[in-house]
Amino acid sequence: MNRKEALDIVRKHIKSESLVHHMQAVEAAMVAYAEKLGQDTEVWGAAGLLHDYDWEIHPDVDSHPLEGIAYLREQGVSEEILHAIAAHATHTDYPRESLLDKYLYACDEITGMITAVALVRPSRSLYDLEASSVKKKWKDKSFAAGTDRDVMAEGASEIGIDLWEHVGNVILAMRKIAPLLSLEGNLPRPAEL
Repeated sequence: MNRKEALDIVRKHIKSESLVHHMQAVEAAMVAYAEKLGQDTEVWGAAGLLHDYDWEIHPDVDSHPLEGIAYLREQGVSEEILHAIAAHATHTDYPRESLLDKYLYACDEITGMITAVALVRPSRSLYDLEASSVKKKWKDKSFAAGTDRDVMAEGASEIGIDLWEHVGNVILAMRKIAPLLSLEGNLPRPAEL
């Protein structure tokens, strides 16, 4: 499945632009890691983009993401991607076996925390955000209370990367698409991007 096909599925089923941005952020992180690890960027990107496509249809842990899998299968999504999507949620009991499974799990929750930190900064931008700023906000349990810090830490551990290195990697990946995520804030795009 190519990116356009995956994005068409997302746009057909998701009305919330912030949820679309979340899925695009996960996609960017997955593509960056695929490049780093010599994996198929199209497969990894599609997994990131599609992982929450059914959230507005099945907005509870009893049905998301498993009830959305059948539709994706009908659309020709590979079993490799379907397994990763099923395994990205802790409540499904799908084992995270492949690198794709583990990285999707590791990249999902952390993008929400990064976005939340970027939005409370004076710049409202990813361009000047560093992992150290996320680390400072991490300690405040009331900040971004909807994100699960245990899941984020477990995700980094499963991929064998220090949590704050992982945060830095995901920030860099998200920076590349900051305009798409509405996270440029009031800063100009850096020349190196």
